[in-house]
Amino acid sequence: MVRRPARGWAGRGRLVRVALPCLVLTATTGLANAQTVTPDLFSPTRQSQFIDPNSPLRPIAADASDQLNGSGLPDLNRNRRAPSRTATAQAGTGQLGTGQAPIYGLPAANGASTSGYDSLNRKRQRPRYYPGQARPKPPPGPGTPPPPAPPVDAAGQLRLSIPPSATANKAPIPPAMAGTIQGQPPRRRLKLDDDPFGAVGDYVGSFMVKTAVEVMAGYDTNPGRLYQPQGRAFYMVSPEFLAVSDWERHAVVADLRGSFTGYGSELTPNADGTPLSAPLDIDRPNFVGHIDGRFDVSRNTHLTAQARFLVSTDNPGSPNVQAGLARYPLYSTIGGTFGFDQNFNRLNVAAGATIDRTDYQWSKLTDGTTSSNDDRNFTQYGGVSRVSYELTPAVKPFIEVEGDSRVHDLYLDRAGYARDSNGGYAKAGTSFEFTRLLFGEVSIGYAMRDYADTRLGRLEGLLTTASLTWTATPLTTAKFYSDTQLGETTLPGTSGVISRTYTVEVDHDFRRWLTAIGKFTYGTLEYKGDNRTDAIYSVSTDIIYKMTRSLWIKGTIRRDWLDSNQPLQSSASTVVMLGVRVQN
Repeated sequence: MVRRPARGWAGRGRLVRVALPCLVLTATTGLANAQTVTPDLFSPTRQSQFIDPNSPLRPIAADASDQLNGSGLPDLNRNRRAPSRTATAQAGTGQLGTGQAPIYGLPAANGASTSGYDSLNRKRQRPRYYPGQARPKPPPGPGTPPPPAPPVDAAGQLRLSIPPSATANKAPIPPAMAGTIQGQPPRRRLKLDDDPFGAVGDYVGSFMVKTAVEVMAGYDTNPGRLYQPQGRAFYMVSPEFLAVSDWERHAVVADLRGSFTGYGSELTPNADGTPLSAPLDIDRPNFVGHIDGRFDVSRNTHLTAQARFLVSTDNPGSPNVQAGLARYPLYSTIGGTFGFDQNFNRLNVAAGATIDRTDYQWSKLTDGTTSSNDDRNFTQYGGVSRVSYELTPAVKPFIEVEGDSRVHDLYLDRAGYARDSNGGYAKAGTSFEFTRLLFGEVSIGYAMRDYADTRLGRLEGLLTTASLTWTATPLTTAKFYSDTQLGETTLPGTSGVISRTYTVEVDHDFRRWLTAIGKFTYGTLEYKGDNRTDAIYSVSTDIIYKMTRSLWIKGTIRRDWLDSNQPLQSSASTVVMLGVRVQN
C-alpha cells in the first residue's frame, strides 16, 4: 500500500523547506556569473547604489570601450568571473580574505615616467648632472622681488653698465673655447699679465729659461773720468741668461749677466808727457753670475748652496788704477756658500760657510813692460748666520752676524804692508710686506776689519743696507737701495775704503708699451788712513719703447760727477745711449 503525501499545510511546508535552498543557490550562482564589477563599485567614495550623473566617478562610454583601461596595459580581468568567497578564503597568504573586495588590473600610474608631472605626488629621482655642469636655477616663486629697473641718465636714456667693446661684434670662437658645450666645466679665466710686454721664455726640460741681449751705441764725454775730459763714441753688448727650475721640491736658479763696452780708439797721452790717470785702452768687460740651489730635506729643513763668479776691472777714476797703464787689468772672483736653513715654528735659523778667491791679471804698461799684481790676490774664508722671527706674516725681524779672514798670496804688498786681515759685521733689521704696496728690507749695524800690519789702523764704520719698493699707483713704482762695503786698496798707509751708496729710482708707465725710468745715486768713498774723501753723484733717465714682447727700443741719458777733496781728481761726464733689446 502506497501512502500519498499529505496535501495540507504540513505537506506544503515540507516542500517549501526542500525547494527554497535550491532556489537560493541557483539564484546566487546565476547572479555571480552574470554580474560585472565596475571600478566605481568598490570606490571608497561610494555613498549609495546610485551615482550622481555629474559625479566624476561615474564611468563614461570612453572608459567602457577603452581596451587599455587608461593604464597602458590590456585589462586582463575584464571577462574574468568574480571569485567566490570560499575560493578567496582558500587562496592563502597574499590574496584577499573573506569580505574584502578584490582589485583588478594594475595600480594607477604604474607605468608612469620618473620625470615630469606625477598626479600621485611621488618622490621623484633627482636629475644627474655632468661634473662641473651648472645647475638650473629654480623658477621665481611667490614673494620673489621684481628685478631692479635698468639705470637711466638725467635725460632718461638707458645707461649701459658695460663698455661698448664688450658687446661689439667679435670673431666667432669654437664652443670649447667659449665654454658653451653642455656638461663641460666652465673655463677658468687666465690671470691678468702684470707685464704684457715681458719675456715669455721657453721650457727646457723642467727649467724655465729666459734670454736677452742689449746692443747699445752712444757717446761718452769723459770715459776715462779724467780731470781734463776726452770724449769717445762707444758701443755696448749686454747678454743675459736666466733659468729657474719648475719642481715640486728643491730649486735651482741660474742668473748670468754680462756686458762689454768698447770705444774703438785709445785716449790721447798728455802733451807734457806725464802719464794719464787712466789707461789708453779703456775697453771694459763685466760679468756677474750666480747659481743658487736648495735641497729640501724635510718641510722645515733645507740645505742651501750658491756658486758665484765675477769678472771686472777697477772703476775709472779710482786711485787703485796705476799710472801709465796700456789697458785695465782684469780681476776675477769665484766663490761659494754652503749652509742650511731650519725652521722652528716661527723661528728661522740659517747659517753657511763661505769661500772666495780673487785673482788679478798682470798690468800691461804703455812702455811695453808688465807689472805683477800678485800682492792683490787673496782668499777669503768666512761664515755667516742669520736668525729671524715671524711676528706676523708681514713683519719678520732678524739679526745677522758675519765673520771672515783674508789671506793674501804675498804677505807684503808692493809698498811693504802686510794686508792680511780679519773682520766682519753685525746688523739687525726687519723684512716687511704691507699689501704688496710697500715691501722690502732695512737694517743697520756695524762693520770692522783689523789688519796684520800694526801700521794699518782698524777699518770700521756704520753699516746701512736697505731695499724698498713702493707701488705708489698702478702706473708708478718707487724703489730705494742702500749698501755699505769694506774694500781693499793699494794706497800706501791706507787700510781700506768704506763705500756707501744710496739710490732712488722711479718707474712710470705712460702706456703699457712706454716706460720712463728716473734714477738718482749718491755715494761716498772714505779711505781709512788717508785724508782722501770722494763723493759721487749720478742722475739718469731711461725711455723704453716696447714694440713687442721680443723687441724693445731703449734710450738713456746720464750725468756722472766725481767730487774729490784731492786736487786734479774730480771729474764729470755725460753719457748718451740708444739701442735695442731682444729677448725671449
